[in-house]
Order: sequence, then C-alpha cells, then structure tokens
Amino acid sequence: MDDIYRDNDYDWIKELLTYPQSLEKRLDFFEDTSRITLPDDPIDMVIFQDHAKSAIRKIAQNKGHILMVGRPGTGKSMLADMFHNVIDKSLGDFLRPVKTIVAYPGSDNNHIRFAYENPETVDKLLEKMNKAIEKVKNSSLKFSLKEQIQSVSRVKKWLLGITGISLAAGIFFPPAFAVTGITGIGAIFMFMQENNHKVQEKIQQEAGSSVKNRVKHLSDMVPEVLYDPRKDKGLMARVSEPDARKMKGGFRHDPYQSGNLQTPAHKRAYLGAHAKSPIIYIDELKTLVKSGYMPDLLEIMQNKEFVLEGGKNSGSGAADRSENSLKADNLIIACCNHDTLSYLQQEGDGAFLSRIEDRGEIVQLESAVPENENSIRQLVQYIKQEIIDFGKELKETWADVIEKEGYEGVKKRSEAIFGKVLPEGYRLHEREFSKKAVMEIIKELRCRSSDKKMSSILRPVNGIIKTAEFEAILDNSELVRAEHVRGALKKHLSLEGAIHKELLEHKKDLKKYISSMTDSIGYVVGLAVINSRTSGQMYGQPLPIHCQITAGGSDTVVSPGKTGEIAQAAAKNVRASIKKVFNKIRSPYIGYEMHVEYIQVHGGVEGDSASVAMDIALISDYIKQPVNQKYGVTGSLTGDIILAVGGVTEKVRSIMDSDLGMEGACIPWQNKYDIEPILINVDSKFILNGKVPGIRIYRDSDKQNPFDIFFCKTKYNAYSIMMKLDKGEVEKKMAERSKKDFELMMSMKRDDKSDSANSV
Repeated sequence: MDDIYRDNDYDWIKELLTYPQSLEKRLDFFEDTSRITLPDDPIDMVIFQDHAKSAIRKIAQNKGHILMVGRPGTGKSMLADMFHNVIDKSLGDFLRPVKTIVAYPGSDNNHIRFAYENPETVDKLLEKMNKAIEKVKNSSLKFSLKEQIQSVSRVKKWLLGITGISLAAGIFFPPAFAVTGITGIGAIFMFMQENNHKVQEKIQQEAGSSVKNRVKHLSDMVPEVLYDPRKDKGLMARVSEPDARKMKGGFRHDPYQSGNLQTPAHKRAYLGAHAKSPIIYIDELKTLVKSGYMPDLLEIMQNKEFVLEGGKNSGSGAADRSENSLKADNLIIACCNHDTLSYLQQEGDGAFLSRIEDRGEIVQLESAVPENENSIRQLVQYIKQEIIDFGKELKETWADVIEKEGYEGVKKRSEAIFGKVLPEGYRLHEREFSKKAVMEIIKELRCRSSDKKMSSILRPVNGIIKTAEFEAILDNSELVRAEHVRGALKKHLSLEGAIHKELLEHKKDLKKYISSMTDSIGYVVGLAVINSRTSGQMYGQPLPIHCQITAGGSDTVVSPGKTGEIAQAAAKNVRASIKKVFNKIRSPYIGYEMHVEYIQVHGGVEGDSASVAMDIALISDYIKQPVNQKYGVTGSLTGDIILAVGGVTEKVRSIMDSDLGMEGACIPWQNKYDIEPILINVDSKFILNGKVPGIRIYRDSDKQNPFDIFFCKTKYNAYSIMMKLDKGEVEKKMAERSKKDFELMMSMKRDDKSDSANSV
C-alpha cells in the first residue's frame, strides 16, 4: 500500500486551497446585499427546498393533500403558508365556502339538523321569525296600573302637604286642627288605595307567565347560524393540537338543564375546522397521534363527511347528536419529523400515508443542499429577507421614540439599555451584509453539514443574522462585516453549545494533564461531536482514549461505561482488524484481552468514529510506541481502510484553539471536502508527511501558529503521522512482541507441567 496515493490525489488536495477564491468568485453578482432584489412569487421566498416547492405547485394544481417530513427549522411552516397563498390566489374564489351552515331543532331535545343555505336567504328567514316572535310579545303586553297608581300618589302627596300646613297654622289658630284631621284621614285612604293598585298589578303580572313560556318556546325553535362565509374569509385553519372538539366541533355545556331554562341543543352546537375550513394545517402530526384523533381523521378523509356528536361520555351534551352529516372535503397540510413518520408507516399499515398519497404527495424536506451557484444565490436572498424583517422590527419598536425625540433620543435610550456610551452618529437601523459576512454565513452552514453541502436548518441562523446586525449597529459600521458574524456566532449558542463550551474548558485541562503525566503509550486524542437537536449545529471536542492489551487473557475487548451498541461493535471491529494483521504477518496469536477506556466521558459514547483512535492506542500499547498527543484523529475503521465519519469540520475546529496546544489532526480521506469551510479567511498551504497529503492552516496572521490536517486512506497513514512508524516497522514490532508473548506462554506451560510432575 506504499503507492496508495496517486498524483491526482495530491491535485485534489491542492484544489481545496482554492475554495475561498472560488467561493468569492461565485459571489461576484453583488458587493453587498443592498443590490439584492426579492422574488415576486411568494413561494420562492422559501429557499433550498426546490423539490418541496415543485411538489406544492403540482398539488395546488390538483387540490391534493401534502405531508412534509423534515427536521425543525427546514421551512415546513413557511411552505404551508406559501401553499395557502398559492391556493388562495389561484383557486381561492372556488374553494372559499359560499353557503351558511344553519342548525335546526331535530326530532327530540338531543338531536339537531344541519342545512346549507344562501346567506341572504338565512337573513330573510331569521328576520321574518324574529319579527313574528316580537309580535307575539307585543300582543301580550305586560299588565300595568301605572297611570292609576301615579294619580292616587299625586292626591296623596297634596293631602299630606295640606295636613302639614294646617298643623302648623293650628298652633296660632286652633280651628285649623279640624282641617288637619280631615286631610290626614284622606291621605291615609289614598295610601291604602295605592297599595291596592300595586298588589292587583303584581297578581295580574304573575298570572301572565304562560305568555313568557310561549315566547321562549318560539325563540328556541329559531335556527342558529353556526358559520357565515361573509364573516370568515380565511381558507386555512391552523390546528396545533388536533382533537375531536377542534377538528369536528361539538356541543357546549348547558348550565340550565331544568326549570324551563334549558338551552336547546342546536343553540349549543359549534363547528370545528372540518366544517368551516377548506384547508387544514396540522403543524405537528405527533400531537394528533397523541390525542388519539387519527381514526376519526382517517374516516373523514375517506367519507368526506361526518356526524356531529357530544364529546363526553357523561354530563350535558353527551347524548347530543346531529341527524344528518356535515360536509368535510378538506385539503390536509401536515408536517412531522422522521420519528413520527416511522410510527405512521406502522400504524394501520400506513393508512394515513396512503390517504395522503391517494390525493397528494409525501415530501421529504432537505436537511442539507449542495453548495452551488443556485443555492448560494438563494442563501443571499434569504439573508436579504432577514435584513428587511429586522428593519421592520426596529421601526415598529422605536417608531414612537423616533417621531417624538429623533435619533438622539434613540441613542440616549440605547445607552441606558447597553450601559455604555455609544459612538457619535449612532443610528438604529438595519445594515446590509458585506460579501465577506455572507461568506461567514456560508462557512457556518457548511460546518453544520458535510459532503460539500450547506445545512438547510435555517431557523437558528436567523438569530445569528440579527445578532450580527446588532454587532454592526453598536460598532456604527455601514455594513455587517465578517468579524460581526464571527462575534455573533460566539454569542449565539444553543443549549448544547453552552454545555459544550463548559466541557471544552474541562477537556483542555484534562488533555494537558494527561500529556504531562504519561509516556503517551496507549493514549490517543480522539475527536467527538455533540449534536444540537434544536439548531442542528454540531460541537466538536477532544476525546482522550486509553487502551491496553494484556497477553493471555480471555481474547475479548472490554469497553466499560455507557458505551452504545455501535461503539461496542466498533471496538470489536478493531480487535478483528488487529487479529487480521497477526494472520497476515503469520505471527502466533495467543489471545489478548483488549481494554478500551474513554477517559471521563460520563454521558456515554456512541458511534464508530473513534475506531481508528482505538486501533492506534491499542497498537501503541502493544508495541510500546508513544503516540503524538498534539494530534487528534477520527475515522471509522474497516479492515485497514479508514472510512468517512460525520462532524469532521467541527471536530477539527474544536482542537484548533491555541490554548489546547494541538498541532494537527488526521481525518479520513473521504472527508477532505469538509475542510473547505475552515479555509475561509485564513492563510493555508499544501504539505506532505511522507506520502500522506495535508493542508497547513495558519491560525494567526503573518503565517504564524500552524495547524496541520492530514488526509488518511488507511490506518497505516495514521500510524506514520501519530507514531512516526511506517507499515513495515509496525508489523515488525508486532511480530517481535507476539513472538515474546508466545515464548512466555510456552515457558509458563512448561513450568506448569514440570510442577505437576514433581507434585505427582
């Protein structure tokens, strides 16, 4: 395998060095984002998902269902909105309901009937019925003796007034007391007459309660309008937590269930999304599965109608039901992640998926897209969209302050927020992105993916763009520059990123301590990665590994701790690879116990990307050859070949911090393109270590503080970098150790036999 590298292999590595220049050339269509225009078609506002957008246009043409499957942040909700917009512009006038849904009393108190009528016809009917009921009310006027009571009351007041005057006059003229007695008796009589009238009025009013009951009975027979298309113009209903009440509707609780006060069933009915909305958007199908509504949805999608029923097993409304069906010819837009899709494939033999495919399509949203001219143009457009949205947010927030106090007021208030003096001429408005800043965004998306692709999980990038905007504003810069984006990336960490930052500090100290306390035999710096479930970002970190080989053991590989199934299988593959070498060099294999320790990895390890590191550490311990602790290594080992692994970009970036003291890394040949984004905005050159090609990156300006990355095809390439031994030297040392172990074992067996013979 000495000639495993060909001349064109070296040319490929040299071509990697031209990536920053070729990327900048692809961005020649603009100097900054001020020149970028947005598309007129709203569906093109969603970027990267070309297949999904094409499917949406086709499904909109056929009025079908659509299920979008993808990770959070790939644009499922935006595509649903775009689908709604396309349908509204193209077929909205024909899809939008034009009939009023009216509920009538049914055959008994627990049943109702539905009718679809023209809104004007319903208005005329209700107006006619309400006038008839009002006429009944007016024909049975409430009995009243108000005029008689007021007349008697006026006489009573006059008599009381004369009584008071005559009483005062009698003090000076005694004959006036006679008038006092007469008027007093008259006032008492008028008081009694007034009370008689009031009692008679009350008796007559209570006797007329039958009229009230008759009027209520007529009111209860008036139909109820449950849906008026003139008031509800929306085509799409968003249902975040689908259940029977939200999707189908039901009957409200009746607090007055007796005493002639009960509310009839048709006036307690209400409709859900199926009856009112031509398009139903279910944001996350997992909630529908958890709520247990899937069987109902399948039945409605099949029959395109349903019967309205009470939603509970007991209580008011449990027995309520409609005598005829409601129409439900809905277009279903649904979104889910891959775990939910797996469940749907098994549930009912994929009944829901077959319903979707019968009238529509299941669309897989891309988690990553190739970096090409088209995707780069789309990304620049996306950045421009976010800049515009950011500017709108600033105007909405500060509009009143700018109007009353001008930008000087904005500056003073912003200084109070940030707790520092801001630059002169500080203006709170959006900044355009420079070309170098856009390159940093591309670099970040490349780092979050692999295989020359950019991540399509864009929601976390929104926060980075806005933070970079604020960095430029505080710097009073005309444009967002590359350093502003880099500053935003340091500040804008996910939860996993914050945890990773703490772990990385611990790993730095751990790595330095191990290097200073060991002879580096059996120790190797592996490379691990943490995946953020929310942002899709990967965070690399060094993974110290210690391995030992003990002769004459149980011929097993032991990996203690929380080691996942794939990691355990990788350890067994490493043992098989080492045994293969023994067979190849025809050395006796006496059985070895191989011990693999992931140092202080309390959360567990999963994956096979540490298999090359395990192999190097085991061979190092076996032949007692120190491993260079200033180099990290990653890769999946299959026989002698090193295969590609994930997260290589972030793994390498994690050990490029100068404080860690690392000088380079060995990565799989197949991961060579994952190094491209690291080359942006740095000096670099092509290097060779023996026949192994690599790239030297200068971490500081003026080509200082180099960091070497080597591209290994086999484990022997990694041996030459990590242990400075070629294939022949390693195999020779392994043969020598194997021979010594074999002789030792034979000697021990001879001694055992001799001891047994002497004892006999």
